[in-house]
Amino acid sequence: MQLMLIKNNDDAKIALYKLARIIYAETHASSLPAVEALASMIGNLCAKSTRQLADIVVDRSIFESLNKNSTRHADLLIDSANLKFQMCLRATKRMARGQMPDSVRSATRFHRAEISPAWATARGYVAEVDGLFFYP
Repeated sequence: MQLMLIKNNDDAKIALYKLARIIYAETHASSLPAVEALASMIGNLCAKSTRQLADIVVDRSIFESLNKNSTRHADLLIDSANLKFQMCLRATKRMARGQMPDSVRSATRFHRAEISPAWATARGYVAEVDGLFFYP
């Protein structure tokens, strides 16, 4: 079997796929509520800042999985035909169309339960969904 590389010149689609990969890596698509909560938080961040989605999807300070030393970094290479990845992509597209309700009370930051970042110690989280903690 020969693999073929498909190139996409649509920057908006590229950002959506990158974001879906990040959501997969951060949640392992453990549940639809977790996937939707992270997509919701990203939508909040886009709405409250002047940053574009293309800038957010490369921000290592937001997404631990983007760091090469992360145990979840390899998960970014998930096959796009994987059903769990497809769930992340659908949630990402809904968020981008403005059809994702805010399930995380306007949160713009998050971390997983197994990580305790320094910025989170002085803040109270506003939502917790399947091991993801969300902060304003």
